[in-house]
Amino acid sequence: MTAKRRGAQLAMLTFAVLIVMAAYASVGLAKDGQLPAGMLGYGLGLGGLMLVAYLVLAKFAPWADPLLLPLVTVLNGIGLVMIYRIELGGEERASALNQLIWTGLGIVFFTLTLVVLRDHRLLQRFTYTAAAAGLVLLMLPLVPLLGQNINGARIWVSLGGFSLQPGEFAKLALVVFFAGYLVAKRDVLALAGRRLLFIDLPRARDLGPVLITWVVSLGVLVFERDLGTSLLLFGTFVVMLYIATQRTSWVLIGILLFVGGAFVAGQIFDHVGDRFDVWLNPEKDEYYNREFGGSAQLLGGLFAMGSGGILGTGLGSGSPSLIPLSFSDFIIPAVGEELGLTGLMAILMIYGLIVQRGFRIAIVARDPFTKLLSSGLAFLLAWQVFIIVGGVTNLIPLTGLVTPFMSAGGSALLSNWMLIALLVRMSDAARKPPPQAIQNEGLTQVFQR
Repeated sequence: MTAKRRGAQLAMLTFAVLIVMAAYASVGLAKDGQLPAGMLGYGLGLGGLMLVAYLVLAKFAPWADPLLLPLVTVLNGIGLVMIYRIELGGEERASALNQLIWTGLGIVFFTLTLVVLRDHRLLQRFTYTAAAAGLVLLMLPLVPLLGQNINGARIWVSLGGFSLQPGEFAKLALVVFFAGYLVAKRDVLALAGRRLLFIDLPRARDLGPVLITWVVSLGVLVFERDLGTSLLLFGTFVVMLYIATQRTSWVLIGILLFVGGAFVAGQIFDHVGDRFDVWLNPEKDEYYNREFGGSAQLLGGLFAMGSGGILGTGLGSGSPSLIPLSFSDFIIPAVGEELGLTGLMAILMIYGLIVQRGFRIAIVARDPFTKLLSSGLAFLLAWQVFIIVGGVTNLIPLTGLVTPFMSAGGSALLSNWMLIALLVRMSDAARKPPPQAIQNEGLTQVFQR
């Protein structure tokens, strides 16, 4: 059964790379009427990297879900194609070669995670260490001389000319902490206090973890001007708390706390209030012409998606370079313009499949820590995609988060490949049959020969 599953995975992985190469060819044919000169190099580079990931997975996680790697390959590859297309359009900051290099480093992180972490349940021993590491990573951009303010947000650190976003790795550490903490305290947190209308409220003494997470998320919003990470972390904690306790009251309390805190912060701090003003009135000239945090980017993305329509203009036939940061924060509108609503829905369905596989791991897992950690990581990915797509479509305020696996940038790509490695490791543990079943299968194969 393992050999058949790995063979099917290799076939799907090959098909995923072929889809990406067809997209490369479409860009070149639309721009110059011929195949791109670097098509073979990019294809061999991407194919070689995914072959390495496949071999590592087959060696160290042979029972893992065979769909995860091919699905991520499509997303990573389409992101490479769009960055290459935007680079051809004259955007100097877009570099498909750099993104391919970061993808290679992502595969290195993927490999190291699988090789070093043979049993993910060991992470439960480092619950509070993960919490400390996550908080330190979140606070690093606030350190003088180390943190950098770029495009109005202080979420970067610079070391010797090399910049990264520590918050991308902090979210993984904090999800590990959430899972370990909730496994240990879920019975206490599930106890009901007073009943208000049709909801059993938690006891007041149990509100501490929620209030601490709320304060931390508001601190990220106020001091680092990072609405995306703030919303991402607090939302993930509340949902994991609901999964652990099955108490709807925790969700309602979480929503009220975040909305109330964001409203008060918007009244006190101008940069928070401006983010909501731009969301509600993007067409105003005073917001459109603003250098940082204005609405020019948002409206440009909306017009691009509108011009793409249902089927899109075709790869290489749109104008994504007219959208500020189309290779990074706004790669979704660039995709929507050239692939249309149909292509955008296909990409969102791929994200949905990855999330579904993550929740499936939680269903079949045998221990509560695996259930909480896999569901937390799956929701983290789903929640991030929702926040991004909601922001660029003006459903919610813009947050500055980047699209997983598709947007240009190293920190997000590395952390998301680590996230997939964790899901692969947990999938392998959850799907692996008992030792006796493996032995019987081996004996059956011997007799059949």
